Amino acid sequence: MNQTIYRIHMGAARCAADLTDGSERGEYVPQDYILKTLGRPMRSVNLMYCYYPLDKEFPARARDAFAGKEMKGQWDTPYEDYFPYTGGLNGDRDSEVFRQMQDIRRHGQDVTLTLVIDPNVPDENLVAVAEDLKPYGRVLLRLNHEATGDWFAFNKRADYADIAKFFVHASEVIRAHAPNVQTIICIGGIENLNETEMVKEKEFACTIPAADIWSVDKYMALHWGWPYDVAEPGGSSHGRSAYHDVYEMTKRSYRRFTELNGSVTKPMVMSEFNADGDVTGPYDQCAMVDGFFRLVKEDPENWLSGINFYQFRDRGRLGLEIEDPNDPENGIPQPVMHTFKSWIQDSMFLPEMTEEGETALPVTLRWRNSEDAEGIGIRLELTGDPHFCELYFDKDDCANYMIELNGKWFYKAPQTKFVDLMPAFFERSPETPCSMMLRIFAPPADGKNDLSKPDGLLSYETTVTALPKLRIAYAPVEPDRD
Repeated sequence: MNQTIYRIHMGAARCAADLTDGSERGEYVPQDYILKTLGRPMRSVNLMYCYYPLDKEFPARARDAFAGKEMKGQWDTPYEDYFPYTGGLNGDRDSEVFRQMQDIRRHGQDVTLTLVIDPNVPDENLVAVAEDLKPYGRVLLRLNHEATGDWFAFNKRADYADIAKFFVHASEVIRAHAPNVQTIICIGGIENLNETEMVKEKEFACTIPAADIWSVDKYMALHWGWPYDVAEPGGSSHGRSAYHDVYEMTKRSYRRFTELNGSVTKPMVMSEFNADGDVTGPYDQCAMVDGFFRLVKEDPENWLSGINFYQFRDRGRLGLEIEDPNDPENGIPQPVMHTFKSWIQDSMFLPEMTEEGETALPVTLRWRNSEDAEGIGIRLELTGDPHFCELYFDKDDCANYMIELNGKWFYKAPQTKFVDLMPAFFERSPETPCSMMLRIFAPPADGKNDLSKPDGLLSYETTVTALPKLRIAYAPVEPDRD
């Protein structure tokens, strides 16, 4: 590629698109598969874990530790059936949670770690968690989410005021040891359009200035009785709201957060969002998700920082895919997959790409986070519809790259030497002749920052000394003989 090289900065979208991957309702799906399915990385991927190190059964997963217990609901075990957090004090930093975080980050995404934690743990456990998270750049830590509810184990071990105080204290301890971690407070917010105060507002007022990010979980429809019953008309284990009411309650929650923070704003996210297909069926689910995203885009007030779709693959109907009951390693795409894919390609939810002038090799690429990354771009002049578009990397190029062309993203692992870019044209054929930017970014190769570097806590650097070779051809190798 003997072409002009441009400096490219990737910044924040007006509203970020996030995704949950795995929970009590579904297993973790590798990021290679999700990237190929969705076509672009998320701002952040949310993992659901629990940490009850004082319990004698922990770290066994609840479904195994309490297999003989009679269950009437999802939350009937002494601690939640989330993946057990196996880091912390005397933990294993090579265990599954860390492999997942590394997988997420090497694919150009930040980690959101939802961690339900025993509010009685001593500070040494919190310090250990902080040290665990230090190498992972910007980490969004959602501690004891939906804290104004009554279903989680931590709510049964302390009252609401103490849960709030624990959040404040834990945030202080963890940030003191890991300044790269930002904490998220997730409470009920405004849950009734006739009310002006948030649920348990007095008890949780102290968490609002203590958190870096405010959030609510809002499901436009939800079958909370899953998997212990079937949602039927007239049943009491499910509910549904109008999507515009959910939007209004979320926006009012943000305004109330701001009022309680002395009119000083902070980022606001929906940490869990969906309409449960158990209640709506597949077609109303699409309509509700589409309607909500449309309200976000059409609102002249740019108040919402991110929406986390819950989740990628689900054993129930809260997923872009349903787990195949015949083969749990596979998923069955749902119609809402198309709806979600359409919206995450909308300019409202795409990261901002800015050209910052020309540069030359060697060039250093800096990855701070998914909303602050320095890459390079090469302008392609297409004279027709490509039949072949390929990148060949030098045998000595062992860098980790995320590559974008025509709105489609590709992952190049350190050992990979060939990337086929043709999928960039399968769903979005360009009108040629045209000019198109090929963008390359370099998140951490093993998902972790190098803390020995001067800015290693928040930044990862890769030096590019040679560009890959580009092959573009506009016809088959051999012409049609018919």
